[in-house]
Order: sequence, then structure tokens, then C-alpha cells
Amino acid sequence: MRETVLVLDFGSQYTQLIARRVRELGVYSEIKPFNEPIERIKETQPRAIILSGGPASVWDKGSPSLDPGVFNLGFPILGICYGMQLIAHLLGGKVERSTRREFGPAEIEITDGSDIFSNIPLKTRVWMSHGDRVLELPKGFVSIAMTENSPVAAMKHIGGRIFGTQFHPEVIHTELGNEILSNFVFKISKCQGSWTAKSFAETAIKHIRQKAGNSHVVCALSGGVDSAVTALIVQRAIWDKLHCIFVDTGLLRLNEAKQVVETFKDLGLNLTHVNAKRRFLDKLRGIEEPEVKRKIIGEEFIRVFEDEASKIEGAEFLAQGTLYPDVIESVSVKGPSAKIKTHHNVGGLPERMNLKLIEPLRELFKDEVRAVGRELGLPSEILDRHPFPGPGLAIRIMGEVTEEKLEKLRYADAIFIEEIKRVGIYNDIWQAFCLLLPVKTVGVMGDERTYENVIALRAVTSLDGMTANWARIPYEILEKISARIINEVKGINRVVYDISTKPPSTIEWE
Repeated sequence: MRETVLVLDFGSQYTQLIARRVRELGVYSEIKPFNEPIERIKETQPRAIILSGGPASVWDKGSPSLDPGVFNLGFPILGICYGMQLIAHLLGGKVERSTRREFGPAEIEITDGSDIFSNIPLKTRVWMSHGDRVLELPKGFVSIAMTENSPVAAMKHIGGRIFGTQFHPEVIHTELGNEILSNFVFKISKCQGSWTAKSFAETAIKHIRQKAGNSHVVCALSGGVDSAVTALIVQRAIWDKLHCIFVDTGLLRLNEAKQVVETFKDLGLNLTHVNAKRRFLDKLRGIEEPEVKRKIIGEEFIRVFEDEASKIEGAEFLAQGTLYPDVIESVSVKGPSAKIKTHHNVGGLPERMNLKLIEPLRELFKDEVRAVGRELGLPSEILDRHPFPGPGLAIRIMGEVTEEKLEKLRYADAIFIEEIKRVGIYNDIWQAFCLLLPVKTVGVMGDERTYENVIALRAVTSLDGMTANWARIPYEILEKISARIINEVKGINRVVYDISTKPPSTIEWE
């Protein structure tokens, strides 16, 4: 059985970061809701359990709690922030509202340099984010670190299996956070760290081969990393029984359809190219509201895909490039959550066509998908390509989508990408693209007054797209991009740059 570290989520903004940090150590980590039944935890047989932080207080009415039976399962446990307070509260200690809250950097003084603090300096900088503190330790626990404000900045059970930190070791602001987590994962939990891109691919291929048997599988290829890696994994499992369908919606980037077809045919994939441009543009005529555009595109995609897939005899499975963040957002582990926008996976198809799903990437984050793709030999032009939304350029045109607007946006976007590639910063950016805004502004070209469209540039840095910062592209490069777009794209007389972070903004505008 694969070694797993289970992360129980109590609502922290850093929960996914905990899982990522453990995975970076070579150990598979999975997020489950705080109220995951004990029987399911036993079935998972985790090597260790981490309790995340969260915004609640243990004294709040209805605050998330834990079945105390978890502490009797014998697995090593690490509670972070709220997780530590909950351990203390449930096991008979005392938690109080702190007279002085700690948010931001702090220095801890380590009083026990063994176990999770092995090889950590006795004074080290950490990141705090709490309003409560542990006043009295539960029976059998000792304090192993302190700050000026918190006599218990970290604690452990004398049996050496249950630990708590008031600070967040998973964030980069905790100087030696990775080393602390590594001590818990390897020294305390005895993990081996054998989870790699290669081992994941080998396991996924074997699993799909067993699941699909002699059945045929259809896969929707978009040209992006997720669907490409999905197709390659399924191809290695069942070879010629995989049927890939590439639906050209007419909403792709400049020359993208041609590049996608050529690349995947070179990879030996059994590919059907469907040019459905006219169908999509007709459906989008007069539509301005973004969610309506998304739904129209999603529904039309299903119809086109269904038409083609129904021609394949013996097709019993649909392969999708669903990623772990999609799974977490779709099945909220924190309870009810606001839906930000509609996902673009091929929703509805499995039921309509009586197909069973194959989702080999549903355990992975985006950078892990790229690592698997690299292991499988996916070419860099696909592997290192920036993420692209399922609805395509339709959600990068604010307002109604027309052929004329698509043409302007395609050429502006091509210039933007060409310039950041030319100066060698494309791979330093998570996602870069142009948007066509629904406003016109006054300009002057030569001696003539103009009243034309505005292009917005969006470029962000990120690890997995869950949070993002705007990319600090040098002014001289932005100047060159702006000049080229205004001079070369007819109908554009102004270029602006988006400097919003996620959160509170999203990466895409619609």
C-alpha cells in the first residue's frame, strides 16, 4: 500500500500548502475534511495525520472538531495552529483567547531540540497567525518551544507520537519549515519518500490497464498539459484502444489548432480533429454574460464530442484531465463554499453516454502533472505551455464574442507571448495572456484622432494557480509589447497591465 500522510482540513487558507510540502518530500499526501469518519481513516492506513489550521476558535459554537478516537489509532499526529489548540482542548488542556494576538513573523525559542526540532537552531523565525493560545497543557504533554507571547509555541506528548505547533511550518515565511515537516514525516512517521513522477506514472498505467481491460476509451484533447498527460498515460496502458478527439471551437489562440494536431499525431495518438468553429460562434452570438458564455460553450462541446464519440464502437470509458484542485473545489472539504466559476471538464458526458470515468491525474497538482509529462516524454511546447481556459478566448473577450474581436485578441496575444519568450522569461511566468476590453478610448495616431479598443495584459507567477502574484515584467519589455500591439493590431490604441493578486482577484477576468 502507498505510504500516505493524511491532512484533515479545518478551514485553513494554507491546507493545500501543507499537502504540497509533504509531496515535495516525496510522500503522497491527501486532504480530507476534518470530520472524516474514523473507519475511512483506518482504511487509508496513513503513516501520519496532520491537522490543519483554521479561522475558528475551539470555543466558537459549531467550530469544527475531531472524533477524539483519532488519537487512539496509533498514527503520529501533528496539529498546526488551530490543529494544536484542538488537540489541547480535546485531551483536557486549556485554550484561552490571547490578550495579544500574533499575526506575522515571530521568533521562537526551542526548549527541546529533539524530534520535530532535530537539527533546528534553538532560536528560529516562524510565521504566526492566531488569536488563541494554549494556556495549560493536557496530561502527558510538554512544551517544546515558546515565544514572548506564547508559553506553548509547540508541544509534544511524552510518548513522542503527538505534536503541535502554534506557528505554520508550511509557509515560506517560517525559515526552516520544510526541515520541521521533514523531521515529522521521516524521523517521527518513518516514511520512505518513494512517491515520484515515475512511480506515479507506472502505478497509473497499471491501474488503467486493469480497469479498462479490452474496452475502448475516448479522451477530449485540448492541447493543454492536463489532457495531453492524461492521453499519454492512457495510451501507454491500452495503446490503440484509446481514441482522442480534438474539438476546434474556433476560440483558440493563433495557429493553435494546427500545432495541436501536428504535435499529437507525432506522438502516435489516434486523433480525430473536429472543426466546429461555426457552431460555437453561432451559439455565442449576442451573449455577453460570462457564466452564460461558459455554459453555452460547455454544452455545445458536449454535443460535438458526443456526436464524434458515438461513432466509436466499444467505447466504455471517458478519460479526463481532472486535477486535485478541481476535486477539492468540486467537493468542498470545508463544507459549503462559494462557487467562483463553472469548471470546464466534460461535465455530463459520462451519464449521457453511459460512460465510466478514467481520471488518472485527479491526485495531482499542476506542477506534478508537468513532472509526469516530462517522465513520459511529452514535448516542451506542450509541457511548458501556460494554462489555457476550456472556454478559450471567449472569456478573454469582455462582452459579445465576434470573429473580428477574436482576430484582434489572437494577434495581440501572440505578440505578448512572442516577446516574453524572446527575452527568456516565459517559463518564469505561470500564465500570461491578453484580454480585449469592452471600452474604447481616445488616442492619436499620426495627426489623426482615434477612438479604438483597449488590450489588457495579464501575467502572474504561481506554483499551482491556487494563489498568484502579478509578474514583475521589466518596464522596457512592457513598453516593447505595448508598442508592437498598438502598431501591429488594427483597432487597438491603448494597452494596460493588470497588477492584481489572487486572492482577492482571480487570474482570468471572467
